[in-house]
Amino acid sequence: MSTEDSQVEPPSAPHRPAPIRLVHQGIAALRRLLGLLAHAPLTLVFLVALWTVGALTGSLLDGPQGELLPQVGIGTSSLADGHWWAPLSSALWCLDLVGYLATSVLLLGFGAAGERLLGPGRTAVLFLISQVGGTLLGIGMIKLGSVAGWLWLNFLDDPIELALSPSTGAVGLGLALSSRLPALWRRRLRLVLIVALVTLALFSGYSQDVVRLCGGLVGMLAGLAMLGRSSKTVGAPSRSETRVLVALLLAACALGPVFMLLTPYTAGPLIALGDVLTSPVPSPEQIEAICAEPDFAERCRELKARANFDGLPSAIMSVLPALFLLVLAEGLRRGRKLAWWAAAVANLALLVWFVQSVADLMLTPTEEFGDISPHTKGQLVFDSAMPVLLSVAMLTGLFVTRRQFIVAGPRRSRRRLVAFVLGAFVTLGVVYVLGGYAWRDQFDPQPGFGQLIADAPSRFLPPGYLDLFPVRFIATGGMAELLCEYLGVVFWLLVLGALLVTFWRAAPPTDETAAARARDLVEKFGGSNLAHMTTWRGNNYWFTPDERAVVAYRVVATIAITTGDPVGEPAARIEAVRGFADFCARNGWTPCFYSVTEAVKDETKAFGWSAVQVAEDTLVPLPELAFTGKKWQDVRTALNKAGKAGITAEWWSYPKAPLAITDQVRSISEEWVADKGLPEMGFTLGGLDELNDNEVRCLVALDADRTVHGITSWLPVHRDGQVVGWTLDFMRRRATGFRGVMEFLIASAALSFKEEGAEFLSLSGAPLARLDRGQQPGALQRLLDFAGRALEPVYGFRSLFAFKAKFQPTYQPMYMAYPDPAALPRIANAIGRAYLPNMGARQGLRLVRRVLSR
Repeated sequence: MSTEDSQVEPPSAPHRPAPIRLVHQGIAALRRLLGLLAHAPLTLVFLVALWTVGALTGSLLDGPQGELLPQVGIGTSSLADGHWWAPLSSALWCLDLVGYLATSVLLLGFGAAGERLLGPGRTAVLFLISQVGGTLLGIGMIKLGSVAGWLWLNFLDDPIELALSPSTGAVGLGLALSSRLPALWRRRLRLVLIVALVTLALFSGYSQDVVRLCGGLVGMLAGLAMLGRSSKTVGAPSRSETRVLVALLLAACALGPVFMLLTPYTAGPLIALGDVLTSPVPSPEQIEAICAEPDFAERCRELKARANFDGLPSAIMSVLPALFLLVLAEGLRRGRKLAWWAAAVANLALLVWFVQSVADLMLTPTEEFGDISPHTKGQLVFDSAMPVLLSVAMLTGLFVTRRQFIVAGPRRSRRRLVAFVLGAFVTLGVVYVLGGYAWRDQFDPQPGFGQLIADAPSRFLPPGYLDLFPVRFIATGGMAELLCEYLGVVFWLLVLGALLVTFWRAAPPTDETAAARARDLVEKFGGSNLAHMTTWRGNNYWFTPDERAVVAYRVVATIAITTGDPVGEPAARIEAVRGFADFCARNGWTPCFYSVTEAVKDETKAFGWSAVQVAEDTLVPLPELAFTGKKWQDVRTALNKAGKAGITAEWWSYPKAPLAITDQVRSISEEWVADKGLPEMGFTLGGLDELNDNEVRCLVALDADRTVHGITSWLPVHRDGQVVGWTLDFMRRRATGFRGVMEFLIASAALSFKEEGAEFLSLSGAPLARLDRGQQPGALQRLLDFAGRALEPVYGFRSLFAFKAKFQPTYQPMYMAYPDPAALPRIANAIGRAYLPNMGARQGLRLVRRVLSR
């Protein structure tokens, strides 16, 4: 692709101050939202009714109160009491304000989508089936579980345990609509919703959680029965989908206990897991009650030690094990072997912990539990075994999918991680010992140097694990409390951050001969018109097993962006597309074929990828080229003016050009960059470094005094070992030089290449600029068009595209192909960083200001 400080001025637009423009944009967005909701009248009516009923009955903050709750709620005795309306009335209230807000979000999403796709009638039917069917099924399951002796469900089988859950119908509707989605999104929506519903049921554990889960399952079955399945199907889950599934399950195990910690009351069967993964700080009342008993002196000291944690340190350290599992889940999502081993060890430790707890419970004589029967003790053992089953399930899942987690990461990164963790542990331990000794009078009793050393490891533990070490002393002063509170927080934030960086860091394979082998394929077979960019510095290379084709790519934030099409034998190029995608999946990267031709786009589309146009290649056929006719007037004028001004065009190879020329070219380029105040773009836009190649030809405009007025560089396009065309890359002109120098240089190059027998010139493609073919663009295409307009005052891509139209080119779209629409934000970030790898914070702010002030 080419860059130049374009001579074509874009049409000016009325200038508006940024705040006024933002207000107008906000109003426009609100209008679009209202227009969208106008197509969902049923959803709007239900939402208005829900909030109105809640407001009129004073239920918005804390749900229905007094006699109203038994009349409208649903429980195991509601139908027996003659409340036949309860499955429906329970959909008109929520238990609190959070419930109202969450239900509104679900209804706005799934209800509006349902009415657009199915119409109000079928949407209402699916909602009612999910609401009523899920409610009845959930209440029935609670009753059956209670009869069977499950303590959890026995607790829910109580007249005062009532459910109010309009979200039951909402999640059921969402899972029903999943039947109409393509396979990838169908799996994702079902996975996220079902995991969330199961997590709430097992950790929160109230009737409405069970009813909501059943409503989701009923809705999914109803959707399959009424809507069928989308015709867009794919095979078994891919490697990346499997990784996401395992990561999501581990994340659910971590987030469930955090949810329990934030919720005043929970009743789920996995409470024991919450006690292990989270450890709330004891309240003053608890400490006072324990310390009032002389027999609990040691326990009193432990609780006081835990109470040293307060505020932010308490919040972080209390959920530390859960945070650790969340970080491991991110590593699993990226296929990291280290994350797999750590997750396996963590779940094995949890399994041992829970098995020991169950064994202790079983071996404890029934008499020690007080007045309970052996049957009740058996129920307690069964409830205590639930976390054991969860750990076994997670270990089984990890073992079955172990071949999906093979990304080892850079060995140097792993070594740095170990060194960093050990260094942080030792450094902070020394800080604690020295600081504690300096302020030893702020501990009770005052510790000695040896006691501080022995106590240091306990300062890295969450509050709930402090009983693993004997409590030797308690912090009573400000500095001592500061040491005890923040030492572990700082250490674990550093460790978790380092672990995340290790998981994120890409490690493309290195091969010193790869660049030379790739250049051989470029010169022997070629590829697209951008094939020579394969040889540029910064690329990594993936070869097909038989080395008949190569893909040049660079990894930015786990996105593997290709530099155009594969290069090599024509038959092997298409095979390389799928092979490179598999290679990326094995390494935990998301592939993105960037600036590719129609052939690559069609191949990726065949295996379910999406694509969007990102540029327009402009081709000038040379055999019949003649600058005659009115449409070539600007080009002829530039050639004539250059002749009168004594401007000539000379071919040079930049590495062999005289110093007088290269110094001027460098000065012109530096002036161009300085004038913009922004970094020069790279990736597919060549700079001075890319000129330093003997295969690249430079056409320089010089006057009689040997002053450089402009320069263009041309990349060879190979086919079957021959150069058949040339691609324009680098374009620079002197700010005070001859106007029309670019038209002159391109026209001169075209005539010269025509004489040499070349088939075509490619004027390359300006990013974010394309030909309007009269087709209705999709949402993503409109977003890219907007980005092109926004960046126009800064980089002038559209002006450059309009400038190239002077040469009457033919147009060929250039695409970006990607496998996962959900990865588009990360892909956009990666491409931006690839083009502007050296942009600093100040330059970034300057770019934003220029865009906003346009």
